[in-house]
Amino acid sequence: MERPQITREFLAAVPKTDLHLHLDGSVRLATLIELSREAKVKLPSDTEAGLRELVFKDTYADLVEYLAGFGLTGKVMQTREQLERISYELAVDNQREGVRYVEVRFAPQLHAHGAFDMVEVLQAVSDGLERAKREFNAREQVRAQQEPPFEFGIIACAMRFFNERFSDYYRDFVSLHRYSHPDRNYSLASEQVVQAAAIARRERGLPVVGVDLAGPEEGYPPADHRDAYLEAQRNFLQKTVHAGEAYGPESIFQAITELHADRIGHGTSLLNPDAVRDPAILDKQRYVDELTQFIADRRVTLEVCLTSNQQTNPAYRRLEDHPFGEMMRRKLSVTICTDNRTVSNTTVTDELLKAVTTFGLSLRQLKNLIVYGFKRSFFPGLYAEKRIYVRSAMEYFERLQLQHFPDLDG
Repeated sequence: MERPQITREFLAAVPKTDLHLHLDGSVRLATLIELSREAKVKLPSDTEAGLRELVFKDTYADLVEYLAGFGLTGKVMQTREQLERISYELAVDNQREGVRYVEVRFAPQLHAHGAFDMVEVLQAVSDGLERAKREFNAREQVRAQQEPPFEFGIIACAMRFFNERFSDYYRDFVSLHRYSHPDRNYSLASEQVVQAAAIARRERGLPVVGVDLAGPEEGYPPADHRDAYLEAQRNFLQKTVHAGEAYGPESIFQAITELHADRIGHGTSLLNPDAVRDPAILDKQRYVDELTQFIADRRVTLEVCLTSNQQTNPAYRRLEDHPFGEMMRRKLSVTICTDNRTVSNTTVTDELLKAVTTFGLSLRQLKNLIVYGFKRSFFPGLYAEKRIYVRSAMEYFERLQLQHFPDLDG
């Protein structure tokens, strides 16, 4: 039988996840413009088209240009009301394209100041997401269990590197620890983020499901944050790490073995022996093969962001050169994510369509890709509840599959 054509319509309809989704990279442009006016923040343009031309582009020269937009969005994410609104709108945008589970990640320390501490920041974001969840799940189809509900988790991001200009929190932190060794400061700051996440979860019952480590990889190895990740483990928080995006496979290995990462953000250098930098590794091909097997055996999931990688790494301008295809061939646990919906001008549907059309995924491969997103999520409920939720999502997928491909056997 001829392979069925997977359409955008089908991809938009099926239940999806986004496990690597930065809040500050996913602010609606209309909201950014409105909030900037209220906060008297000067933007390069006061129109969405102008911002798309000048800042939030389809293609970027380099990572520095890609990150420029975050300097603008962060300025309108400094109050409870701003964070609640932006979080609410992000959830709604996901719901409109069939995304049923999101894990929203952000660095609460970039938005904390004065009495508005990190726990309060986490509370504000949770409140916005919760409102969108409550409204969506009140729909008749969801209440009748004809469709899976919308759920979410929150991931608190620590930073590999920072200075006093990053935020009020970091200004105060650097002033307090100005005579300490910088590496130790990075670890101490990460521990404070983890502790805030643990308090928000334990004392307030917020769905803070895990921690992340973001920022420049070169010169700022994961091992510097070992104590923070041990603190996360002691508090039963799950762990993901940006690794192998701007450094070699050694960064991925260290994230897994030193920080006990459950998932890896990006991981694009995993299969590239030429990216290995450690001179002690003589057989680079063997190293990446063994590391890949190590990851496969432990089902460590790779959070792949195709468009973002295209925009920040010239090696993937031609998407066919992205390692996602080889990851699939090696049957690694992979999930497709957006990274930043606004900065990368993308959606989960867009990302899946790119994966399907560029790498020739079959319907079965697509289904496996989507189920990994649900199964490898840091779902905030009990494991038994997660199993039921995953099953409901995949049953809904199968019903839509029958509607779109009625002549398909099996």
